[in-house]
Parts: sequence; structure tokens; C-alpha cells
Amino acid sequence: MKRMLSICLLAAGLALSAAASAQAACTVEYKAKRDNPLELFFEVAVVPGPCNAATAQAQLRPILAGRGLTLLKILSVRQQ
Repeated sequence: MKRMLSICLLAAGLALSAAASAQAACTVEYKAKRDNPLELFFEVAVVPGPCNAATAQAQLRPILAGRGLTLLKILSVRQQ
């Protein structure tokens, strides 16, 4: 009985940790620019969702556009 309970608790813990990692944010390093006069930026941002370049790009473009910046390149995407 104790063994069955410990197996169930272990399985529940693993399921919760997997769900938490799916919700984890990503750290994105990127290059951006602003025209007139030309300014280049290398910055780091934290974005929610899956950790891949396509998701990071989709989330960063409107944020940067609001600051008058154009995304040039995603350099790296790392899960926190």
C-alpha cells in the first residue's frame, strides 16, 4: 500500500513539473534597429510560451514596433 501511494505521488509530481516547464518563460537575445538616425540594439527579453525562434519572433515584433524598432535577428532562445 505504501509503495502504491509513493508511486502515485511520484507520478503526480512528475506531471506537475512537466506542466510547469511547459508554462516556463523563454529568454530571447535579439538584434533590432531604429532608422533616422540609425541606431542598433542588442537586447534580451523574456517571452512566455514555447521556446522557439518563431514564437519569440511573433511576440517580439509588435512589442518592438511599439517602441519604433524593427527586429533584425533572433540570436538565441533559451528556456528559463
